[in-house]
Amino acid sequence: MATAFLRAGASLVVITARKREGENGIDQAVEKLNALQGIQGKAVGIAANVANSDDIVRLVGEVKGLVGSKGLNILVCNAGAAWGSRFEDAPPSSSVKILDLNVRGVFELVQKSLPLLETAQTSGDPARVIVVSSTAGVNVPHVGEHGTIMYSTSKAAANHLARNLAVELGPRNITSNIIAPGFFPSKLAQGLISNLGGEESLKNDNPLRRLGEPEDMAGVAIFLCSRAGSYV
Repeated sequence: MATAFLRAGASLVVITARKREGENGIDQAVEKLNALQGIQGKAVGIAANVANSDDIVRLVGEVKGLVGSKGLNILVCNAGAAWGSRFEDAPPSSSVKILDLNVRGVFELVQKSLPLLETAQTSGDPARVIVVSSTAGVNVPHVGEHGTIMYSTSKAAANHLARNLAVELGPRNITSNIIAPGFFPSKLAQGLISNLGGEESLKNDNPLRRLGEPEDMAGVAIFLCSRAGSYV
């Protein structure tokens, strides 16, 4: 998504993750983003754990320092955690981890970012909140020994949170929408994909006979944040 926003003309894209250095760290991601050809904006990385309240406050404060009086036009809540096990084997800590990141973290991040979003909105161009959820929050997946009951529950909660945000923030000219993808090859999903028979098997369950690609997610996000999506 960060790539798509830069290519669509964003002047500043801020990405965050717990890890700064090394493979899959935000420093490496920022370097790749800023090396994109033809972009006018830039990417900045801020290390933070958005399941941690103190980190959220610090993150929003650093973003405020970057955007200044312009505010924040778009907030994408994309972090997520999962846990796969039999129902009776799931430790209490797994539920805390999942709900802290997938639900409470989203609530607090939007809450603390609200002044920046209100600053950026204009009468013809609302500020945007996008919550990346999952079809697991709509369906009831059953994957046997590798169940994801609390993940599915957390995504259903995230969906309803985003709906409530739409009602709460709409009068302030801030839209809230959900993107709920199915299976996309990713580090988070890879174990579950393997347990369900692999990519080829899952492709055959999809009418398009393929899994999602990063461009598919990016296209939806760009639409929602464009003038065409300002009334959604």
